[in-house]
Amino acid sequence: MRSTLSKIAAAVTAGALTLTLAACGGSDAGPATLRVGTLSDAPPSIYLENGRFTGYDNELLRDIAKREGFEVEFVGTEFSSLLAGVAGGKFDIGSSTISSTEARKKTVAFSNGYNTGFTTVVTAKGANLKDTGALGGKRLGVVQGSVQDEFAGKVAGAQVVRFPDYNAGFAQLKNGTLDGWVVPQDIGQKYLDQNPNVPLELGYTVEDKDTPSAFAVAKKNTELLNKLNDGLAKAVADGTVARIYGQFYKNTPLSKELQQGGPGLTVKNLGA
Repeated sequence: MRSTLSKIAAAVTAGALTLTLAACGGSDAGPATLRVGTLSDAPPSIYLENGRFTGYDNELLRDIAKREGFEVEFVGTEFSSLLAGVAGGKFDIGSSTISSTEARKKTVAFSNGYNTGFTTVVTAKGANLKDTGALGGKRLGVVQGSVQDEFAGKVAGAQVVRFPDYNAGFAQLKNGTLDGWVVPQDIGQKYLDQNPNVPLELGYTVEDKDTPSAFAVAKKNTELLNKLNDGLAKAVADGTVARIYGQFYKNTPLSKELQQGGPGLTVKNLGA
């Protein structure tokens, strides 16, 4: 009996030791896998192709993850809930050409920037919506919670119609139920390039100053933030950012700060 009890005790001890090592990330644990919230319909930045999340943002994040010793699992979501999902722990990282605005810094922390861009209004050809004055009284579609949502809300007299994703807005614009579809310029241009027979054009366009696109993390997760910034700096320095950017942006020059050996785009986060 004593021998049997001794064997049971030894087995329990061994099991407890195994659990402890696993919980501490022992040698058999392997790289951590982080959940990344992203979109599926906004090329060339973030999109789904043949069942795989890709685009400039996501391929750059894959490179950073490899450098910094973690893996990523991409999960599709709506933009309007993305930052809340990051802040609340549903996602470890937000990757969705997210402009690092002061308002958003109250909710999440941002990595240093990896892109700059413009906001544009896609319209029917000949609509002549070339300035903010022409946008007054028009029905303007936006992705809910985006920088473009904020832009359209400041246009005097505009009727702002909010959508969960980009495809829905483009469909409404084609049907004539919107006067303008306010989107990042690269997304608008990509749609026109892919649909040359659709009678649409780019109208009023404005530069998004001082709010570069960046990856979002929970404000308390400084370790992950440091890893993202470290990996991004290395990717700028050795030309990887320029290489990946060139795969997805054929006609738009990369910011000189992000070209090989450039200083990068620093984002200053608000206090916790």
